[in-house]
Amino acid sequence: MQLEVLADEAAVAAAAADRIAAEVRDAVAARGRCVLAVSGGRTPWAMLRTLAGMDLPWDRLHVVQVDERAAPAGDPDRNLTHLRASLGAVPARIHAMPVEQPALEAAAADYARTLGELAGTPPVLDLVHLGLGPDGHTASLVPGDPVLDVGDVEVALAGPYQGRRRMTLTYPALNRARRVLWVVTGAEKAPMLPRLLAGDPAIPAGRVRQADAIVYADPGAAARIRR
Repeated sequence: MQLEVLADEAAVAAAAADRIAAEVRDAVAARGRCVLAVSGGRTPWAMLRTLAGMDLPWDRLHVVQVDERAAPAGDPDRNLTHLRASLGAVPARIHAMPVEQPALEAAAADYARTLGELAGTPPVLDLVHLGLGPDGHTASLVPGDPVLDVGDVEVALAGPYQGRRRMTLTYPALNRARRVLWVVTGAEKAPMLPRLLAGDPAIPAGRVRQADAIVYADPGAAARIRR
């Protein structure tokens, strides 16, 4: 796993956008399309706004969600709401997690089939963007949740977390990705970033495969890293 510490949150967002753009171009050149999985968060929304201003083969880009809260359409809790606002009018194809369906288990299976249609069976995502929570979670893989032990499907349901039930990609989907991009900002992440870099399996983020992974962090998040 590679770590780059940038000057501030804005620099992290800009560097991450540049990295995504390069990966999109490479994937389209190699395979004719790119399947990009994105997480939520303040810095990632800035990252995507920067990306939206770039010259990319947008019609070949498929954007899928790493995780989503079970909430109504347009709800500010939904990652999709901010994802669409951040990308604006670019013609990327956004594939939303179907969390508005009443039968969420069936909806998760439907989304897994969507991933298979886009990225093969089993699906191999070109790039997965992840964040790191102050409790060591990533995606909606939260400490103590049974979803951490799901190994036979790519999409599953997590229990309520911060007031919402979640749909999330599982470790099989994350660990099969060609590239993982971590975006970690904020001093509250500082205790967890060394554990992520060490591959500490005691935190959910530490169980994500480290090969072909890069971390962009700001000085607050990297405060406990020895350099």
